[in-house]
Amino acid sequence: MALWESGPGDLTAGAVALPAQDTVLSTLEPPAGPGPASATAPLCIVVSRSRPPSFVRNISGLLSAELVPLGSAGAKVAAVIRGEVDAYVHGGGFYEWDTAAPVAVARAAGFHASRIDGSALAYNQADLLMPDILVCRPAVAGSLLQAIREVTNAP
Repeated sequence: MALWESGPGDLTAGAVALPAQDTVLSTLEPPAGPGPASATAPLCIVVSRSRPPSFVRNISGLLSAELVPLGSAGAKVAAVIRGEVDAYVHGGGFYEWDTAAPVAVARAAGFHASRIDGSALAYNQADLLMPDILVCRPAVAGSLLQAIREVTNAP
């Protein structure tokens, strides 16, 4: 569940229920922020179980990252917040309501959240379609954004 300002604006609050873990992540009591990145473990990127974008496979090859399939957008962002993976990258599109609550919690906990080109995520827009997302530990945001630019040939 998410709350955002009236008119095109930013997220105000959010909560994500994870019934299988008997947990609720919330902006009211944000989870502990991103811990230190492992120097030896490969980067882990959570992706859609049913439709992982091909450019993410290319990113994993470029960064020697491991792809971890998982269910909903909320569960994927929660996996980043909980430190189970380093990043969530998606380019297949969804709606604002699919990501608003988990992004609010991720931001409150100190994680990076943006579009895959690095631009800000905007909520409460006239067009409710959100084409892509990157949520990750701040320490890996730069390398992921650079890898995305390389594999998508973006400027």
